[in-house]
Amino acid sequence: MPSASSLPRPIAISLGDPAGIGPEVIAKAWDAREQEALPPFFVVGDARAFAQVWQGPVRLIGDPIEAEAAFGDALPCLQVSEAGEIVPGQPSLDGARCAFQSLEAATGLVRAESASALVTAPISKSQLAQVGFTHPGQTEFVAERCGVSRGNVVMMLAGPSLRVVPLTIHIPYTEVPEALTATLIRSRALATARGLKRLFGIERPRLAMAGLNPHAGENGLLGDEEQTLITPVLDQLREEGLDISGPHSPDALFTPRARALYDAALCCYHDQALIPIKALDFDEGVNITLGLPIVRTSPDHGTAFDLAGKDQAHPGAMIAAIRMAQQAELNRRAWVDPCLPS
Repeated sequence: MPSASSLPRPIAISLGDPAGIGPEVIAKAWDAREQEALPPFFVVGDARAFAQVWQGPVRLIGDPIEAEAAFGDALPCLQVSEAGEIVPGQPSLDGARCAFQSLEAATGLVRAESASALVTAPISKSQLAQVGFTHPGQTEFVAERCGVSRGNVVMMLAGPSLRVVPLTIHIPYTEVPEALTATLIRSRALATARGLKRLFGIERPRLAMAGLNPHAGENGLLGDEEQTLITPVLDQLREEGLDISGPHSPDALFTPRARALYDAALCCYHDQALIPIKALDFDEGVNITLGLPIVRTSPDHGTAFDLAGKDQAHPGAMIAAIRMAQQAELNRRAWVDPCLPS
């Protein structure tokens, strides 16, 4: 695994909703840049958002190439739009438009290799929907802009203690059994293993699969999806050489002893994955998208409008997202795809 040396270009951070905690945690991450040994980064958005929550220096840049020289003395910001009147904790349509334009511009800069990696600050999906944002979230938007089908990208939540992949995400629990197909399990497992190799430098990833039902179905007594669906897929993957165990009883999969035996856990539904990662690593949890031609990370928290402007937002997850973006991009550059000719 390569060392955490400097990247060839700075990291781009999209501002997120300017009325949320994004500006505050970005600014606090810049304040901690030396202590946390963070690589140079710049913000794409409206520089005025920082004056509402922070007294530190901001420097406008006209090109990402200027960010590294400015980074030691001020937070570099590439202005792409104005968010109208910015009031922390009070989202607006102008602010949503700014967040949308910031995300689009930052993604384009990384795709054009003007920035090394993308970190996205939190957005408000409901606000964005009112200004023409038709995607379920930032993950799907970035995938589309990268020319990747949303079905071929995987959302992984990663922290110091745990990595999890929810196989189904924002759907009602009653729809999970139907959505959980053999094709979905197989594709997510293979994409997760490839992502662990490519972005985390893990040569032989170990995966663990959670069961859908309590006690992994208790041999059919509490549900038979483990027997009829999950186990046959895992058996086939093991025959193909993938190191994957399960299906495991979900209530025992996240104990310290169990976590030592795998590199990532595949979970059947949203809360099965997000409850343990937030319980263990809330202040350092990172959302990283697998399957993209670029590196994209995001702090694993929302806009927290109720905290905005109160100097209460913790920057730990943003710092972790920047650091993970740096290391993932270094790993990506060092990785040799065995499927491609040398």
